[in-house]
Amino acid sequence: MLHQSAENGFHPALKIAPRPAVSVVGLGYVGAVSTACLAGLGHRVIGVDVDAMKVQAIAEGRSPIHEKDLGRLLAKGVAAGLISATDDLAQAVVETDVTFVSVGTPTAADGGCDDRYIRAAARSIGAGLARKGVFHVVVMRCSIPPGTTLGVMVPEIEAASGLVAGRDFGVCFNPEFLREGVAVADFHAPPKTVIGVTDAATADLMSRLYADVDTNPIVTSIEVAEMVKYVDNVWHATKVTFANEVGRLCKPLDVDSHEVMEIFVRDTKLNLSPYYLKPGFAYGGSCLPKEVRAVTHIAGKLGVDLPLIASLDRSNATHIADAAQMVKATGARKVAVLGLAFKPGTDDLRESPILELMADLLECGIEITAHDPAITADTRIEAQLAYVAHASRGLGQLANGLRGMLADSAAEAVASADAVIVTHAHNEYRALAAATDKPAIDVARLWKSRSDQPANLCGIGW
Repeated sequence: MLHQSAENGFHPALKIAPRPAVSVVGLGYVGAVSTACLAGLGHRVIGVDVDAMKVQAIAEGRSPIHEKDLGRLLAKGVAAGLISATDDLAQAVVETDVTFVSVGTPTAADGGCDDRYIRAAARSIGAGLARKGVFHVVVMRCSIPPGTTLGVMVPEIEAASGLVAGRDFGVCFNPEFLREGVAVADFHAPPKTVIGVTDAATADLMSRLYADVDTNPIVTSIEVAEMVKYVDNVWHATKVTFANEVGRLCKPLDVDSHEVMEIFVRDTKLNLSPYYLKPGFAYGGSCLPKEVRAVTHIAGKLGVDLPLIASLDRSNATHIADAAQMVKATGARKVAVLGLAFKPGTDDLRESPILELMADLLECGIEITAHDPAITADTRIEAQLAYVAHASRGLGQLANGLRGMLADSAAEAVASADAVIVTHAHNEYRALAAATDKPAIDVARLWKSRSDQPANLCGIGW
């Protein structure tokens, strides 16, 4: 939720001019590009860095890095009197309305994030704010673990300034999505603009700042914005690794890996789309588990190591085990399972992940009652069992007893149980989960907003 924190509903951020003056601390790739591009949009920009060579280069309109169009934009900005540079961050804060923090966040000795440069910048920003006396917005642009902006940077600024975030200064996390080599083009045509804030006035100011390049920014919480940056980059690393593993598999088979992937990426309905990219339950069904095993088997016979693809089955099994542990943690001795097929709207039980979970619970002596609108006493379970004789432990163990677990209705299943696990997002199941006070494990994301879900409900990944 965004807050309007000032008295009488008026926030001092609204006093900031339509083209706010900006200071950018950290003149590496992100900072230098931001300096040049913001000046190109008509903002007065002060670049700040402790590196005297970078400061001098920016002040003279020269690019401190090799990046297409950057030198031209910097020279144009300096000539227009819109770009200057300094090593005095506190003074730069005094002279501007918004400060972008783009300092380095290298890997620490323990593998985590080294935040010393963030802390140093925050202390100088705080010193500047203490001298300023008017509202200022601080925008974090670094890649940092969720919680760092509010848990590290803000306390340092508050301690150094004696001011309070949200009241005396605004805070924002605004991740960048700039690709080196085409960073200037990406700034002017961003894939998305994410603005993580705690107050509405700061969101409004940041939206106005980016209005020339994106009229539809995504406004969210600071923590979500922080995580988005990490997830984006890990996903890109996953794509690179996946494509490379495809190449390693194709080469000994004399298959053109580039032709394979060129066809693969033409599918924007499934392959390059939001489909499958929402946290939920484990994958299952007649295709995905079988094909992952098949590719892993082919690679093994060829002596090709595919760590990413080979780990998919282990990761999937871990997700099922985590769900089982959530159920066990309730202490329930009888559990209602709502949804048996591997996906709603089908009676396909082949490698349905919930069956693996149920087999685990049964081994622990937990009784199960189940319901699925598509699964009845007439469902040909034995026919499906033959298809997965060498794959689905869960279906193999449950085939003979599954019919005896079926309740006539979902309500009946819930009524006789101590806890509930919901695998399908049916309206009936959602209503039952909301109506009961029994522990309910949700692996289907029954409610879009976490704030709407009942107190007795626990999501597997949310």
